Amino acid sequence: MSEERVSLRPIAEDELSAIEALVNDPQALGEFQWYGWRDPQRFRRRWQESRLLEEEQWMLAVAVDGEFGGFVAANRSGVRPAAPYWSIGVQLLPGVRGRGIGTRAQRLLVDYLFAHSPVMRLEADTEAGNLAEQRVLEKLGFTREGVQRAVTFRAGEWRDIVRYSLLRTDPRP
Repeated sequence: MSEERVSLRPIAEDELSAIEALVNDPQALGEFQWYGWRDPQRFRRRWQESRLLEEEQWMLAVAVDGEFGGFVAANRSGVRPAAPYWSIGVQLLPGVRGRGIGTRAQRLLVDYLFAHSPVMRLEADTEAGNLAEQRVLEKLGFTREGVQRAVTFRAGEWRDIVRYSLLRTDPRP
């Protein structure tokens, strides 16, 4: 693993252009994240309203040695109002992938969510073919709960996802 310093922080206004470029570039997003063209200004509008730190969704910048390297996100979900949980994910710029930065960023996000919200459960899911992200989640202590069939539509096909969870009480590596 590299010696780069990874941290999370609120997204700065001057980083919105990098986010907009990333999420609207099929090559930059990578094989498992491109779902078609969407409104590139949606992040800017939400930043103006809430700095991307809303009740139901938090987005934080991943800083690599102080420089913007991507973002992590947590969406509050839940089947019952009294038992919300967070669903997490990460999106890195192509130049910082493959160096353990995503693993460290997601570990920081897990620590942050358990420290600053009373939820018992975190979830993460990824396409069944995304073996790298599955390894990361397992390295972070997430438990593979199973495969959900035909949950996401990408590149003209319905695709299966693998669902993972981490409870506040689970042992962490």
